[in-house]
Amino acid sequence: MKLNKIHHIAIICADYEKSKDFYIRVLGLEPLQEVYREERDSYKLDLAVDGEYQIELFSFQGAPERPSFPEARGLRHLAFEVDYLEEAVAELTQEGIAVEEVRVDPHTSKLFTFFSDPDELPIELYEK
Repeated sequence: MKLNKIHHIAIICADYEKSKDFYIRVLGLEPLQEVYREERDSYKLDLAVDGEYQIELFSFQGAPERPSFPEARGLRHLAFEVDYLEEAVAELTQEGIAVEEVRVDPHTSKLFTFFSDPDELPIELYEK
């Protein structure tokens, strides 16, 4: 099997409008297509990162909570590359989003930090 790339990441949110605002307005992702699936009473929003389709945002009525803490099994976090970490942190802070202390990756010497989306999904920003 030859895998070419990660096609997309699917995220189920508790409050669709709040998460939609977060991913579009706060993080600056580009909405590509939004559909309402009546049979599931669910929205699906396709989002692009720097012009490339990468994230599907879903609303599902009554979706159970998933424990989210750094060392739990399963998907650990979602990471985005940024050109300037300090600028990104300032923008998030201006939006009232709590951001962890900036750290230095001991293997690459690159700067990174973490914050959470509206459903407490850990998101990492990693400086280019």
